[in-house]
Amino acid sequence: MGMTAKVEYKENLRTECVHLKSNTQIETDAPTDNNGNGARFSPTDLVATAFASCMLTIMGIAVRERGINIEGTICEVEKVMDSNPRRISQIKVKMILPKTETYSDKEKVILEKAALTCPVHYSLHPDIKKNVEFVYA
Repeated sequence: MGMTAKVEYKENLRTECVHLKSNTQIETDAPTDNNGNGARFSPTDLVATAFASCMLTIMGIAVRERGINIEGTICEVEKVMDSNPRRISQIKVKMILPKTETYSDKEKVILEKAALTCPVHYSLHPDIKKNVEFVYA
């Protein structure tokens, strides 16, 4: 399959990450509570954000052929850090589905099951608490 990305250390606790297939770039900074300037996502911010992004992607795949619209769904992500060792202890995601849509109980089960079976969810260490709240208007 080949390499996915190339990551280069720049300066002042910044990295530049390049997705090799598309050549898109993301820069990271160390957070302010860990000697950085916090001007970009931190690597742990990306982990928490990837969790939400992955859930939305898998939900999108699950609803694609079912005629269920999730366009405009917003995830509010909160990453909680712990120390000794420094690590992510919890990821809180508030998933707010569009107020313009009405979902049946069956559709809610499809959406929530898809979200909670995403690859990032399964890849995160079991000690990381994953608090996902689904908000249907």
